[in-house]
Amino acid sequence: MAAMAALILSLLFAMLPAQASRITEVRAEDGRLVVHFDDKVAGASVFGLDGPDRLAVDIDGISASDLAESDGAFGRLRGGQFDADTARIVLDLDRPLRVSGLRFAADGLSLTVDLASASAAEFARELGRGRRSALPPMLARAAPRPAGYSVSMKLPRPRSSGNLPKIYGRDDPRLPLVVIDPGHGGHDPGAISPFGGEREKDVTLAIAKAVRDELVASGQARVALTRDTDSFIVLQNRYAIARKLDADLFISIHADSAENEAANGATVYTLSEVGSDREAQRLAARENKVDIINGVNLGAAGDDLSSILIDLTQRETMNVSSDFAQLLAREAKENMRVKANAHRFASFVVLKAPDTPSVLFETGYLTNAEDVAFLVSSAGQRKVAEGISSAVQVHFAKKLAMR
Repeated sequence: MAAMAALILSLLFAMLPAQASRITEVRAEDGRLVVHFDDKVAGASVFGLDGPDRLAVDIDGISASDLAESDGAFGRLRGGQFDADTARIVLDLDRPLRVSGLRFAADGLSLTVDLASASAAEFARELGRGRRSALPPMLARAAPRPAGYSVSMKLPRPRSSGNLPKIYGRDDPRLPLVVIDPGHGGHDPGAISPFGGEREKDVTLAIAKAVRDELVASGQARVALTRDTDSFIVLQNRYAIARKLDADLFISIHADSAENEAANGATVYTLSEVGSDREAQRLAARENKVDIINGVNLGAAGDDLSSILIDLTQRETMNVSSDFAQLLAREAKENMRVKANAHRFASFVVLKAPDTPSVLFETGYLTNAEDVAFLVSSAGQRKVAEGISSAVQVHFAKKLAMR
């Protein structure tokens, strides 16, 4: 056991960057916190802490060993190395604040955290939001590993995923494979609309088929559906199908519900153990329970993802997923209602394939009269499909251009 632990630790340290970027300046002024770097970084996140009130900024792929304490516009700034590849900057607040924005510069060499005055109650809500993340532009982002060194591993295949579905499109293995997952099915209807009793499982299947047809017609991708009938699939087997097919992208299609009938618009989710807001946490908790029937968890048998190294693979997968989510939100706006802050994070089981970029697309609200009318219509389903198809084509065109 000691020898195995030493081997794992040696692999982990070998994969860390040999020379991380460094923080060159931190300023807290004019309603924002600005952090400058001397080279590309991998990403950043910000979250609140209480007892005392603080804001913390984690920056991946960087060193903060030379960061000294200083007084800023909002309180005392300090920083240090949180782990071997992450710097943490902490702002000890002299008054409650909330984060109103988080973005990287176009060259990726600075991060701006927009801050606004807040009441104690608003700061408490900031704590409840959990961690929010941002990525530098793709071409200005540090690679997860130093150039010239790589470690690869064969991830285990899922032990069972049932019969694999048909692959549609040109029989050309060079074309990327997209797996579309219509949410719910069988005994699980999902959300049910108060406007006509439309069931989520039927809406998602119709949209998934429209997406399949649109992508196949484009000639730019091959497509498989996790289900093409009214059938039930446990959550783990949904992404297991994508993994077993060696899919390049996994898109789970859903339709949301809310107590407030005014709630409307589409949202795109990617994986995070901490929801970006309470709505994301609520939605993930609800969706992740669909495997539990009469107290028995149908998806609990056997964990196919047992290696400690899988976390290292999943980190890059999550970055690609996040890029695609932002692209999908942008492209979908041309065809349908999309929320202002459409990209969110939540711990959905169906997004946990470590080696397949994955998103969950909430296409709208079945509890909103306009949304449900749009989603059940052939014209609306075609518009959703066009938005997804456009995003998929741009996504793979970018990947091809970067080779």
